[in-house]
Amino acid sequence: MVQRDTLLHLFAGGCSGTVGAIVTCPLEVLKTRLQSSGLALRPIFQVQLGALSSTGVIRPGTVTPGVLRGLQAIYFASYSKSKELLNGLFVPNSGAVHMLAAGVAAFATNSLMNPVWMVKTRMQLERKASGEKKMNALQCARYLFKMEGIWGFYRGLTASYAGISETMICFLIYETLKKNLATLESTSPNSEAGKGVSDFLNLMMAAAFSKGCASCLAYPHEVIRTRLREEGSKYKHFFQTGRLIAVEEGYAAFYRGLVPQLIKQIPNAGIVFSTYELIVYLLGDK
Repeated sequence: MVQRDTLLHLFAGGCSGTVGAIVTCPLEVLKTRLQSSGLALRPIFQVQLGALSSTGVIRPGTVTPGVLRGLQAIYFASYSKSKELLNGLFVPNSGAVHMLAAGVAAFATNSLMNPVWMVKTRMQLERKASGEKKMNALQCARYLFKMEGIWGFYRGLTASYAGISETMICFLIYETLKKNLATLESTSPNSEAGKGVSDFLNLMMAAAFSKGCASCLAYPHEVIRTRLREEGSKYKHFFQTGRLIAVEEGYAAFYRGLVPQLIKQIPNAGIVFSTYELIVYLLGDK
C-alpha cells in the first residue's frame, strides 16, 4: 500500500507538472531573460516586443517542459511522504507540518534537479547570430562540463535553497485554504456525491492565490539564482551577487521579471495543483 501511494504521487506529480509546463513554457523563457544581467531594466512590454522580434529569444521547444516538469514528480512524492512522517511528530496537518514537509520536499528536489535547471537556464540565455544553430540539452550539458566541470551544474544551488521559503509559504497558504474548502464541502448538501468540477476549480484558485503570494514575498532569490547561472559572469556567491545587484542596479532589480513570473506561475500553479489533486482523487482510495 505504501509503495502504491508513492507511485501514485509520482505519477500524479509528473502528469500535472508536464501539463502546467507545456501551457506556460514561453513565459518561463521571458522571465529568465529579464532576470539576467544582459538586459537593461525597461518596461515589460518593451522587452516582450524586442524578445519576440529577436533571434530565438523565445524558444519553447528547447526547454523540453515535459522532461523537466515530469522529473518534478519527485517533489509531490517527497511532500506527501514527509507530511505523513511529520504528522506522527507534530499536530497532524498543522501549519508546522505543511511548512516542514514543503521544505523537505523542496530541498530534495532542488538538490536533485539543479543540474537540469542549470542546463535549462543556459539554454534560455543562449544568444546566437541569426541562422546559427543553437545547442540542444545534451550539447549544452557537455559544454558546461567542459568549461566549468561537475560543480558548474550546481551553480545557483544556494539561491535555490533560499527559495525554499517560497515553497513553504505557498504550501502553508494552500493547505490552509484547502482545509477550509474541505470544511465547507462537508457541510454542503451534496457532500455525499463526491467531488465535482467546482471543487477542483476552487482548489485551482487556492493554488493560484497561494503561489502568487509566495512568489511576491520570496522573488529576489530567483534573480540572484539566474545571475549565478550566467556564463562567464562576475557573480560568484549568493551574498556577493545580492550585494552587487543592490549596489549597481538598485533594489528594484531584485524584482526584474516579476510580471511574467506571476503571469506564468499563477495559472501554472492552478493547473499543476488541481491536476495533481484530480489524478490522486481518481486513482486513489476515495
